[in-house]
Parts: sequence; structure tokens; C-alpha cells
Amino acid sequence: MEHEGVIKFHLEFIAAPAPQVDLALLNNWRRRLQILELLGEIPGRYAGLGFGNLSQRQPSGFLITGSQTSGVVQLPAAGYALVTAWDLARNHIVAQGQVKPSSESLTHAVLYGMNAEINVVFHVHSPLIWHAADVLALPMTDPKVAYGTPEMAAEVQSLMADESLPSLFCMGGHEDGVVTLGRDCQSAGQLLIETLNKAVALLEAGQMTSAGLGLK
Repeated sequence: MEHEGVIKFHLEFIAAPAPQVDLALLNNWRRRLQILELLGEIPGRYAGLGFGNLSQRQPSGFLITGSQTSGVVQLPAAGYALVTAWDLARNHIVAQGQVKPSSESLTHAVLYGMNAEINVVFHVHSPLIWHAADVLALPMTDPKVAYGTPEMAAEVQSLMADESLPSLFCMGGHEDGVVTLGRDCQSAGQLLIETLNKAVALLEAGQMTSAGLGLK
């Protein structure tokens, strides 16, 4: 398995003050996802590295949690980077702030670029949802395509082109990777929780086993 948090795109980064925007709702959902262990930094999972990232559209691009900040309980505005431009073909991201943007920024970027109604994107890690993808008939990217690459961004673009909002898909080439997107935090987050509950129900009904899920 690839190490989490490795930035694979070419980054043009500009040091800048922390963004002056209201992040209360996004941070509330971020904390919920930490409590559910869908996002964070947990010993024994992914070599102890942080996993998961959240983003929110802005007039000049989108704000995204900084690289390896998932373990921070209360993330200040300085923990977000503002992505202002991207080029899928060149595998290139332009961002500013006090932290570098998440390694999954290119995937977030292509989603915002393809649909002006998408305002939030949550990328989490859920062994339960990921392993239940076939049974739940969830969209999934090609397992041969690695995370954080132009190929993954192109896969996402193709996979989600005709999906209504909110939507959710799994990343076949990124173990446990699940992405939900919507017009707002509530709709995107609620779809994620509902999908997790369905996966839990499958486990409880014996239609899945806990073997290989890495759960406590």
C-alpha cells in the first residue's frame, strides 16, 4: 500500500496569511468525521500518518485542509490552503497559505471544475464502505489508478460526470478511500453517514466479515 499524504503533483506554493472566511460548519463536520474515525491520525492505521481531507469552494478557488493536518483536533484557519489554479494535464496546482494543500487536491480540483454546483468535497477513509462498495453498488474508480495522480483525477471526472448531488464514490486504487460531494456540508455529510450505516448493517447481518477491515 502506498504511504498516505505523499504530494505527487507539481506544487506552486505562495506563502500568505490565513484565509479570512467562516469555516465553522466545515470544521464541525471535520470533527464529526474524526470522532467516527473516518478522518484523523490513528496508531496502527496507514503507518500512523494522517488520512482524509475536506474542502470548500471559494470565489477564487477552493480551501482545502493542509497536508498531514488530519490529526489536529481543532484546525485553525491557518491549517487550510487556498488552491487558486490547477492544470490536470500538467499535474500542476497553484496554492497559497501557511500550509501546503492536501495530497488529494487534484481530485478535489477536478470535481469543482466539472460542476459549479459542487461546494464541498469530503475525502475520508472507511474500510467498511470501501469493502461494501460492490454490495451497495457504489461507483468506484479503476483499481489500477493510484491516488493523487492526473489519471485518478481523470477517472473521477469520467465516473462522476452524470451523477446528481449529493454523490459518493470509492477510490479503487486508494485503499479505504471514499469521497462524498454536495452543494453544502450537510448534504455531503449526511450521505456519507447514511452510506456508513448501510455498510454497518451489512456487517451486522453477516453479509460482510470484519477480516481485513483493520477495525478495532
